[in-house]
Amino acid sequence: MNKMKLVVVGNGMAGMRTVEELLRLAPDLYEITVFGAEPHPNYNRILLSPVLAGEQTLDEIVLNPLGWYDEHGITLHLATRVVGVDRRRRQVQAVDAAGREVVAAYDRLLIATGSNPFILPVPGHDLEGVIAYRDIADTQTMIDAAQQYRHAVVIGGGLLGLEAANGLAKRGMEVDVVHIAPWLMERQLDETAGKLLQTSLEQRGLRFHIGAQTQALVGDAGDGTSGRVKAVRLADGQELAADLVVMTAGIRPNTELAQKIGLHCQRGIVVTDTMQTVTDARIYAVGECAAHRGVAYGLVAPLFEQAKVCATHLAEFGIGRYTGSQVSTKLKVTGIDLFSAGDFMGGDDAEHIVLSDPVGGVYKKLVIRSDRLVGACLYGDTVDGSWYFKLIRDGRPVADIRDHLVFGEANLGDTGHQGHNKALAMADGDEVCGCNGVTKGTICKAIRTHKLFTLDEVRKHTKASASCGSCTGLVEQLLMATAGADYSAAPSKKAMCGCTDLGHQDVRDAIRGRHLTSIPDVYAALGWRSPNGCATCRPAVNYYLISTWPKEAKDDPQSRFINERSHANIQKDGTYSVVPRMWGGETTADELRRIADAVDKYKIPTVKVTGGQRIDLLGVKKEDLPKVWADIGMPSGHAYAKALRTVKTCVGSEWCRFGTQDSTRMGKELERALWRMYAPHKVKLAVSGCPRNCAESGIKDVGVIGVDSGWEIYVGGNGGIKTEVAQFFCKVKTADEVLEVTGAFLQLYREEGWYLERTCHYLARVGLDHVKQRVLDDAANRKALWERLQFSLDGEPDPWFEHTKAQVDLRQFDALQLAKETA
Repeated sequence: MNKMKLVVVGNGMAGMRTVEELLRLAPDLYEITVFGAEPHPNYNRILLSPVLAGEQTLDEIVLNPLGWYDEHGITLHLATRVVGVDRRRRQVQAVDAAGREVVAAYDRLLIATGSNPFILPVPGHDLEGVIAYRDIADTQTMIDAAQQYRHAVVIGGGLLGLEAANGLAKRGMEVDVVHIAPWLMERQLDETAGKLLQTSLEQRGLRFHIGAQTQALVGDAGDGTSGRVKAVRLADGQELAADLVVMTAGIRPNTELAQKIGLHCQRGIVVTDTMQTVTDARIYAVGECAAHRGVAYGLVAPLFEQAKVCATHLAEFGIGRYTGSQVSTKLKVTGIDLFSAGDFMGGDDAEHIVLSDPVGGVYKKLVIRSDRLVGACLYGDTVDGSWYFKLIRDGRPVADIRDHLVFGEANLGDTGHQGHNKALAMADGDEVCGCNGVTKGTICKAIRTHKLFTLDEVRKHTKASASCGSCTGLVEQLLMATAGADYSAAPSKKAMCGCTDLGHQDVRDAIRGRHLTSIPDVYAALGWRSPNGCATCRPAVNYYLISTWPKEAKDDPQSRFINERSHANIQKDGTYSVVPRMWGGETTADELRRIADAVDKYKIPTVKVTGGQRIDLLGVKKEDLPKVWADIGMPSGHAYAKALRTVKTCVGSEWCRFGTQDSTRMGKELERALWRMYAPHKVKLAVSGCPRNCAESGIKDVGVIGVDSGWEIYVGGNGGIKTEVAQFFCKVKTADEVLEVTGAFLQLYREEGWYLERTCHYLARVGLDHVKQRVLDDAANRKALWERLQFSLDGEPDPWFEHTKAQVDLRQFDALQLAKETA
């Protein structure tokens, strides 16, 4: 039996979701050919913003890799543009990147050409450096520009514009946002929420021109109308410096092909409830290019609903009708959660219930009309967004829950909702992932059936949280509740180990509250099952003791891991790695000569420059370690320890033409002040001399960035297995303030963090607001924390040279003794 032929024009999210649904329903019905104008497989366009911000890579946002097309027998033509369709012969004509013609016959044709960005028709819109923000090519252009230029202007203060501005700022550009409306994201937020968002983004360094109109773009050539863009001129005459201009002023359905082949278009390609075009029943359209009942949707959830209906008809099931979507908008803009649905603006005939906490970054506005919730606008706390949307959609009276409505579903008391978290309070039929239409029941069933244990596994099996990511928190709660285990990096209720039922916080509290100063004291007082503990609890208890009672509790080297006992990193072949400390990454010819001499003398096979601007000597024999340390004559880099590892710096204002502050000097001061600091986990710092951020301060435990008026401090970054971008903490003017704030934050982490808990996981557990209250809002406490850290570090020995004081057991380096032990 010959298969029918399906041709898909458009390799984007809507078209490929239709194909996925079709393959699930009728995997052998069609020979499928896909034409994609871009040279990439299907990717998640929503996640271009994290790619621009450096939080994800292009590979990580691919939805269907090339192997997926091969696996399902799909013929894929990338970088190939469809130029015509012969509807009588049912043939698609296309041209590839090399100019070759490609022809494909079809029995059914699916058009999913998406939308085109709207470019303001102002003078200079065609200058070099003026781009839209729609695809991977645009994203790469912005990344490249940020490496070369300094000033960017984003025209449009909607979601896409703000994400572009944030990403460019994170890559070191100075960014102005021009927005013609009276507040940001006016289609998704009311004025109060829009201004809260503006204030938050201004604190991150973005500059806004609200209610401003772009008059012209100015070029750098002599006539001002050609060359590369150099400025944006506003209607009031103000000019903004611009090496790059990003247009994000809206989108228009891409109907060029449809109009060319004679399909009826009005606000998009006009389709019926079966997603067939009204002109030709063999041709279907889905996504942003389609107009259904006069509406063209730009959100992911409606597009995926269209895809599901379209697939049922392509599969010849003859069922399914798309009747339109009642949409809600749940977004995460530069890390800030936003939600709106229904008539959130309200009016004179409506009642407004408002909860506003600008300092806490929370705003809720509920609109009630005739005892029904008709609209909601949430800023900061959006966990109840799906519940409010359900109330709006169902039209249920709210008189009985009105008093509790603004406080959320979990606070309804005796109305039948149980549990402390939002996920447990939801019914199985409640929707968790609006983008993909995934309910709580579907997620829980997948977790139980497939024994899922990670967020990525849930995404793979259900697609929940795989699109915009705003439902990630709910999915994680369901995973923890259903899987019966806490998979997170910093479990909040898990016992420390099998020796006790107590968690890390219980043990920390007991050590401080009962003034326990030794491991035996802890085990005896807390009823440990094993009198000697185990390899899991002993290092943790030892750390808690010495960080809580410095100079009183005695460090127990035998309760440390092998690397911290040997003061070097053991490698897979049994040799060791030696990383001497270089203050702020700066070294001298004398130090380099000593390193080179040691490499030759001890026949060290590999010398490697590390990512933290240090030199790593790999392959050192254990018995040679003390001699290598002595010959190099440099301080321990603590590369083996749960301690301060490195303070990475750029050359800063001393050498760099872009530098605004002396970052090298600042980095060296920080490292000299903190270098003997043990912590719950490894700690890495970086200091950049300007917002171009060459030292990668945005992914460090503490990142410091020099700006014209002082220093910006970021905390909780992590460049590890899962990259975490540091959160903005504060801005200070002087180097002394950098030292005090950084030291206070790290001391708070030392005192409150759980063993093996990175700063990013500590912040996720206690909240950034808690840390700000303890460090920034309470000046006396900040000074006390900084003083306690200095007290703890005063007199701490360098284990490479002060062996006795550091309790280094030199017998472990005796070659004869080692030989006897291994014989």
